[in-house]
Amino acid sequence: MSDAVKVGFVPFSAASRGILVVFCDDTLKSGAATRKALGKAADTIKRAAATNAFKAKSGSTLDILAPEGIKAPRLIVVGIGKPSDIKEKDFLKFGGVIAGKLNAGSDAVTVIAELADGAMQPDTAAAIASGIRLRAYKFDRYKTKKKDGENGAVRADVSIAVGDVAAAKKAFAPEQHIVDGVIIARELVNEPPNVLYPEEFARRASQLKKVGVDVEILDVKAMTKLGMGALLGVAQGSTRPGRTVIMRWNGGKKGEQPVAFVGKGVCFDTGGISIKGAANMEDMKGDMGGAACVVGLMHALAARKAKVNAVGAIGLVENMPDGNAQRPGDIVTSMSGQTIEIINTDAEGRLVLADVLWYVAKKFKPKFMVDLATLTGAIMVALGTEHAGLFSNNDELAERLTKVGIETGERVWRMPLGPEYDKMIDSQFADVKNAGARNGGSITAAQFLQRFVDDTPWAHLDIAGTAMGAPKTDINHSWGSGYGVRLLERLVTEYYETTK
Repeated sequence: MSDAVKVGFVPFSAASRGILVVFCDDTLKSGAATRKALGKAADTIKRAAATNAFKAKSGSTLDILAPEGIKAPRLIVVGIGKPSDIKEKDFLKFGGVIAGKLNAGSDAVTVIAELADGAMQPDTAAAIASGIRLRAYKFDRYKTKKKDGENGAVRADVSIAVGDVAAAKKAFAPEQHIVDGVIIARELVNEPPNVLYPEEFARRASQLKKVGVDVEILDVKAMTKLGMGALLGVAQGSTRPGRTVIMRWNGGKKGEQPVAFVGKGVCFDTGGISIKGAANMEDMKGDMGGAACVVGLMHALAARKAKVNAVGAIGLVENMPDGNAQRPGDIVTSMSGQTIEIINTDAEGRLVLADVLWYVAKKFKPKFMVDLATLTGAIMVALGTEHAGLFSNNDELAERLTKVGIETGERVWRMPLGPEYDKMIDSQFADVKNAGARNGGSITAAQFLQRFVDDTPWAHLDIAGTAMGAPKTDINHSWGSGYGVRLLERLVTEYYETTK
């Protein structure tokens, strides 16, 4: 993983190393340890704040050369706004703000994790540490030299000064694995398609064995035997053979139903015979953002030893316009036995998911399935890039996803399903067609998937607008965002872990 920022925790008494970072509220107040570290320079800082019109609004910063008397070359003051308005996810943001102020190269940094009323709680300090790591991530391994003014990766040794070092370390222990999972997902999405194709993606997913995940890779022969005609129909146009990867983490009670996560893994999507326009086609290297999320999520759950039985399944293909590629008008038979008329070969992700969803539903009989897919451009027309589209056959699961989306900042918005939309994908030649009319495109795509989940509680997340190329945030400046890892990890944490 491309992660050059090391974060540790130290007592307040050790807060004297490198760049100094402190917090203050909208009244410019700070805590006792902060005042001690600033000493007589506090008045100078207040004058600097006035000169720069610094009001300590949430996430704002005052970045100055350290005044005389401070044992640091540079001082960064981070505003937290009105303390009563702070939300849980804001501390993650504050960590990201800190990382955003660090220069490319190597820095030693001390962050005094204290508010005006005293030391931050251990989980709050852990959130700041996570935010620092998430924001500092940069994918630049293929750059052999930097242009003038171009920032390289941040390399920093960050010490977070806290009131209780042991408690902060304990709180951060699981969080660092979640951050690792997000970074794994980002790495996969950012990789170029000539490097990350189905076989290589499967190989990287198999590295989860190191954290205790059981990994099974289904090759073309195995998928043919299972009758995965929908997935294989997409894959047949590429010289790179398709793969399905099944990942299992058994951290819950023996024999307990697992929770399941399914990801679309189209490693590159030309559109096939229904070829896309050339403009921005390079972005289709990210059409495996759902599969990337599932791999990152499974890493997070296994590495933190989550008390849950979980299945992660990803269908990996390339959609290419070869002479052997499937055509509009073809009819394929899915693993479920349902026949599918191919109307548009660029509606390929739902074909991949159809077989993987059916496989997981029948083989593992999970408590629920959540699939993630960069499925439709239509979802961005509806929701932009701030929310993922949520479709579900289960109100409880949908409500839980909405709640944890608000908590983590990885927001979802529920969209409708219904028999009226289902009629739009009925085929006159087969059981279903893979694309309806232009209107309601993201809805008819979800209706298609629903035909392959049987009676399993299920949710579909259309992450086309959030997994890649989404607007930069305080905790992410990467093209591949890793969207969904924190959302689904929180879903498991809050609702599905067992107590042994």
